[in-house]
Amino acid sequence: MTTSKECKPVGRLDGANAATYEKEFLGLLVGDVTSLNIDLSGLDYVSSAGLRVLLVAAKAAKGKGGKVVLSSPKPAILEVLKISGFDKILEVRA
Repeated sequence: MTTSKECKPVGRLDGANAATYEKEFLGLLVGDVTSLNIDLSGLDYVSSAGLRVLLVAAKAAKGKGGKVVLSSPKPAILEVLKISGFDKILEVRA
């Protein structure tokens, strides 16, 4: 059975808080939770460190047979996801 949880980072996802968000995202993938919906609507900026956190969460979810879905990114965040190729490796729901 696939169970999903949702989380919503706010503001910036960068080197200053990447470890905190990584711990939060991985902490949600416990027990029967296999998938995460990460609502990006509150995110204003994402750095390469932030992208790494999304990738780490996606690999953890995939390891449990689930996935990470990135939803509602603002146009600037969506552009970063496209430029970095993350829209090809993760499901992005604009």
